[in-house]
Amino acid sequence: MRHAHSMDFGAEIVEGGVRFALWAPTARSVTVVVDGTEHPLPESGGGWRRTALPGIKPGARYGFRIDGDLVAPDPASRFQPEDVSGLSEVIDARAFEWTDDAWQGRPFEEAVIYECHVGAATPEGTYAGLEKRLPDLKALGVTAIELLPLADFKGSRNWGYDGVLPYAPDGAYGRPDDLKRLIDTAHGLGLMVYLDAVYNHFGPAGNYLHAYAKTFFTERHQTPWGAGINFDGKDSGATVRQFFIQNTLYWLEEYRFDGLRFDAVHAILDDSAKHFLGELGETVRQRFPGRHIHLMLENEKNEARWLERDAGGRPRMHDAQWADDLHHCWHVLLTGEDAGYYESFADKPVARLARCLSEGFAYQGEPFPTLDNHPRGEPSGHLPPSAFVTFLQNHDQVGNRALGERLNHLADPDKLALARAGFLLAPQIPMLWMGEEWSASTPFLFFVDFAPDEDLNKAVREGRRKEFKSFAAFADDTSKIPDPTEEETFLASKLDWSERERSPHREVLADTTHLLALRRDVVVPLAKSGIETAQAHLPRPDVVDCTWTFAAGTLRFVANFGDEPFTVEPGGGRSVWTNAPDGRGASLPPWTGVVLTESRS
Repeated sequence: MRHAHSMDFGAEIVEGGVRFALWAPTARSVTVVVDGTEHPLPESGGGWRRTALPGIKPGARYGFRIDGDLVAPDPASRFQPEDVSGLSEVIDARAFEWTDDAWQGRPFEEAVIYECHVGAATPEGTYAGLEKRLPDLKALGVTAIELLPLADFKGSRNWGYDGVLPYAPDGAYGRPDDLKRLIDTAHGLGLMVYLDAVYNHFGPAGNYLHAYAKTFFTERHQTPWGAGINFDGKDSGATVRQFFIQNTLYWLEEYRFDGLRFDAVHAILDDSAKHFLGELGETVRQRFPGRHIHLMLENEKNEARWLERDAGGRPRMHDAQWADDLHHCWHVLLTGEDAGYYESFADKPVARLARCLSEGFAYQGEPFPTLDNHPRGEPSGHLPPSAFVTFLQNHDQVGNRALGERLNHLADPDKLALARAGFLLAPQIPMLWMGEEWSASTPFLFFVDFAPDEDLNKAVREGRRKEFKSFAAFADDTSKIPDPTEEETFLASKLDWSERERSPHREVLADTTHLLALRRDVVVPLAKSGIETAQAHLPRPDVVDCTWTFAAGTLRFVANFGDEPFTVEPGGGRSVWTNAPDGRGASLPPWTGVVLTESRS
């Protein structure tokens, strides 16, 4: 089978040639340059310019000449063989033959997500290199991989959040067919593939929209990156919204991704009667009724409204949100850190952990100290556990540290083992950060490549060091902070897969594999039967006791984070996991726990 997503913009292969279309409402004149030959691009109303050229073949290089001067790439380019400022390439999406046509995805309750950066996940740093590791991830117990953003960015290395061409998977990792082959192979192994997408801003280099579509942005909304994207303007709101909605549909249809994670949606500012997030979610649900498509949000505002379910328990718009609150609770308990946003969780981390496990958000409208005590969050206790993606670490929580330390660099191994079981055997959707499954020794550092723009490289380098100047560890010397513009910083972040065969990494990998097998056999069947209630209490201020009741039975997690032993109240079924010395979890010494289950049948 062959798949292509048809769009009203960009370069579309039509019978006998290619149709070119560009929305350029603030340009005086536009032509399209194809393989060195210039062609008129006539106006067609509403700021649009279109033409169909016969004889153009896949592989042709093209760009749009703006006002007789700048030649800009297609903002809907499917591929940039010469980086963000080069010419775009005409791609025949139907040239790739898929073997996965029977694939419809998997229920979200079965998801065990593996977040990874394509360039740093393997020595090759390519789609093909990651494809070779898919059998290892399947054997681990992973059921979905989530790729950091792929939208074409300036240079050869980047986290992906500086993308400027949302439809063009970056050439640093391979060609479009290489990405499709990765996804096709994953589906053949029963693995879902998700993509991280950035709709709140464009990167600082390679974005040419200002040259011909100034109204794509608006000063009415200000974001951390400057003027906001114009999702709600009367002249361009519909066009801009469709640019991003079609982008989601494109990844789901043309590349057959199984879902997307939308970055920092709290920075998508929209005063429309129907917010962009609502229209996006509803459109996807209508477009793919027969597939398991999963939409996930990163949202600092903890807005439960986007996660609502219908009468049948199906998501109306979006499936889940990244559960930052739960991460922060675990991190405070494991490390004792209380700076920055951790301050809002350090006062009573066990109580806040209990609320996260049973209700989703720790803050559901209460004053949030990190935000000068402004209210944060909405009630979330009515949502199922699958509405929350949980993690002990991710690219942000590791990479935004000055030295890129992983949690295993910061926490006691025994304490970390308890947390690992606590989050992998809970009914929320767990996500591992690449290498976490074996406590990788390599850091994950912040890295970019804006060469030859040395002014921008310098600004990033100095900004990074200024960011950490207020930290006591770097107050007198920021030179210890790796230079994000140097290739060595990127290379230091690459995983060393050979570690998995050596102690202590080998033992951590075995533990993670065992826990994920337990999850598959015990937790997933319960979760798929449907949640009825979730209740957590604190028998002591340093002990959490949480029970989830499903249609098929119960799941109970008890953990002692204190300094004194704790006797577990009887009941709650058989023990399926414990790290307590008695082997049953009836008595829990400090920093031990037990998971119990009971079937209703």
